[in-house]
Amino acid sequence: MLKIISTTGAARRGEFRTVHGTVQTPAFMNVATCGAIKGAVSAPDLRDLNCQVMLCNTYHLHLRPGDKVVKELGGLHGMTRWDKPILTDSGGFQVFSLASLRKIHEEGVYFASHIDGRRIFMGPEESMQIQSNLGSTIAMAFDECVENPSEYNYAKQSCERTYRWLVRCKTERERLNSQEDTLNPNQLLFGINQGSIYDDLRVENMQKIAELDLDGYAIGGLAVGETKEDMYRIISAVEPFAPQDKPRYLMGVGTPGNIIEGVSRGVDLFDCVMPSRNARHGHLFTMEGIINLNNAKYEKDINPIDIGCDCPTCRQFSRAYIRHLFKAKEMLAMRLCVMHNLHFYNSLLKKIRDALDKGEFEAFKNSYVDLLDTRI
Repeated sequence: MLKIISTTGAARRGEFRTVHGTVQTPAFMNVATCGAIKGAVSAPDLRDLNCQVMLCNTYHLHLRPGDKVVKELGGLHGMTRWDKPILTDSGGFQVFSLASLRKIHEEGVYFASHIDGRRIFMGPEESMQIQSNLGSTIAMAFDECVENPSEYNYAKQSCERTYRWLVRCKTERERLNSQEDTLNPNQLLFGINQGSIYDDLRVENMQKIAELDLDGYAIGGLAVGETKEDMYRIISAVEPFAPQDKPRYLMGVGTPGNIIEGVSRGVDLFDCVMPSRNARHGHLFTMEGIINLNNAKYEKDINPIDIGCDCPTCRQFSRAYIRHLFKAKEMLAMRLCVMHNLHFYNSLLKKIRDALDKGEFEAFKNSYVDLLDTRI
């Protein structure tokens, strides 16, 4: 399923084949929580931004419009008009972020909807059923994402429960894929490595889930309070125990520098709300560092956001015009900036792939790992 084309140290250049198309890796997955990128960007827009994979949220789509409604509309692909791979997260992160509204049991989690307060239950089987209705290319296993740092014994108990849930997810996914009315009978399942910031828990968990022969393996529960040094240490610790022929996905990470460091440690897939969230506030990524268009110095700046960028925004509009749109509170400001940042992230991953193809990744990393995270 994952063809490794070349390696540089732990970094991998590959092709991930799915029923909805082949993904060139390493790759960034664009977050479309409710089936749309925040900032008035549609799935067809993503094609102009060199996007390969769209990521949607199981929890939010289950609550609204409802996963059964999405299925009737042809699944996420039919509803959004996106014809490339889609990954759906399990809903676990959102459920566990509702700390004051949920109760965890072995069978699953009882929680209150953040929309109207109604009581809802979600367990491994329910998460798989919802994701099957959504018809995504890749379904994520239902897991518990603990905060960092967590007490060791709780992190250990949580890991063990998450593993038991993963076994149930695999069984239910296999059942659902065999049903006649299943939208995507080739839906893939990724397991999620947990264990807080404890190396021994992380390694033991990765060894156990690797034995289940899943379609891919994610590293979850990072970028939720720990230092970046802890994050990089955990990635390096678990990488040797992840199957070599399966995709590796670092969930919810991160800055351009985080991504370059992740690639250097063997990660193939990334996602993060940062490019779109920051863009909506005028914080934009460029190959020279991060700029804030709200600053007065851009009031008469006729240059594009990033000189040399060929995104739809940079091809047509100036920093001065977009800054004006922000000051005038025009929605177009957010749209143009989100499009730029997403194009930047997808282009960054293309540059990383090119560097890996040419055997120049280490030089690329040394040049950009710190620069791209620097505020100008």
